[in-house]
Amino acid sequence: MAAWYSDRTMGWSGKMVIAAVVLAVLLVAAVPVAFVAGVILMLFGHVIVGLALFGASVLAAVAGVVIASMSGVRHLRKMVSELVGQRGYGDGYGDRVVQLDRGEYDYR
Repeated sequence: MAAWYSDRTMGWSGKMVIAAVVLAVLLVAAVPVAFVAGVILMLFGHVIVGLALFGASVLAAVAGVVIASMSGVRHLRKMVSELVGQRGYGDGYGDRVVQLDRGEYDYR
């Protein structure tokens, strides 16, 4: 295995983000199934159980999406900060940033 290949493999945090996204997608896909099951239960007289089933599936789907998005944003920020630190940018003082005047841009 080449040395550059080990840098491109995914760590456990990346795998956990993918697992959270897959779980969120499955929970969102389960909402219509829970709705149909809830309607069938309500037709047989179990109104509270049908509503509880549908409400719980919507809450679980929302929680899954929120957790997946928060972990994804956290992982993305971590990757960007590692990349910035690796390249030498963003040392906090702004001495590597050059402000260009209007005449210094090249619009070709």
